[in-house]
Amino acid sequence: MERGAAARSALMCSAALEAWRNIAMAAQMSDAHRRFLQILMSHGIMEGAEARKLHRRCCEISKVYCAQDKLDDFVSTINNQLQPLFMQIRKGMSEVDGRTHYALVNMAETEITKMASDYAENELELFRKTMDLIILSENGFASSTDILNCADQLKTKKMKKKEAEQVLKIFVDDKWLSERDGEYTLHTRCIIEMEQYILSTYPDIAKKCNICHSLAIQSQACETCGTGMHLPCIGKYFKTQSKPRCPQCNDFWPYEIPDRSRIDSQSSSKRGSRRELQSL
Repeated sequence: MERGAAARSALMCSAALEAWRNIAMAAQMSDAHRRFLQILMSHGIMEGAEARKLHRRCCEISKVYCAQDKLDDFVSTINNQLQPLFMQIRKGMSEVDGRTHYALVNMAETEITKMASDYAENELELFRKTMDLIILSENGFASSTDILNCADQLKTKKMKKKEAEQVLKIFVDDKWLSERDGEYTLHTRCIIEMEQYILSTYPDIAKKCNICHSLAIQSQACETCGTGMHLPCIGKYFKTQSKPRCPQCNDFWPYEIPDRSRIDSQSSSKRGSRRELQSL
């Protein structure tokens, strides 16, 4: 059974193309917009620098003027056409390095059931339990050991260890989870698409970053007032402060401050190893 990112992208592409046949496209929706959308569909999510490069390239191919600082306006034009399809290009931040990403998300449903067409019931249950472990943790990560222990306790249908490991790999490949040294967290794409669901499902636990006001999974929180911040946001906010203090209650911030230069270096290394976008 075809499933995962490939199946999801194919369904979204098919729905979009069918809608384009039935909806009279507004004059401002150019070939450049359509090309950009088609390529973003195939990727699912794209880093800001890659999106800007794609924007420029699509405009070049379509021979239209490219306002390089107007990518968000360009995306808004696409979103106006996607609204009847209950899809939207959303902008979010990577919790690893703080860089902007653009993701195409499904707006038709607000719950995790939007994944139901791609996964079996026990796979969805495993994802829910994994999300529970991640959000209830202190650092925004869940160990593979804890997740695999849950696989043997599923109510829908229990999974063997090897089966659960394969399902986790699929979640990583489909960009719902990220894995690092046997620890799992929510992928940037997942956070962008599931933000409202997570905030409503975990109202007493899930919080927004005090700096960027987006959902914070990997974060630090003030021990006095509970104010939370993303690690990259903390690095920026406390960069020039010799004695870091909470932006809300002004109490001393007791945690190690993330090294902003190290975060930027890691991100540059990742981008350098990425393949360039091929022919559009």
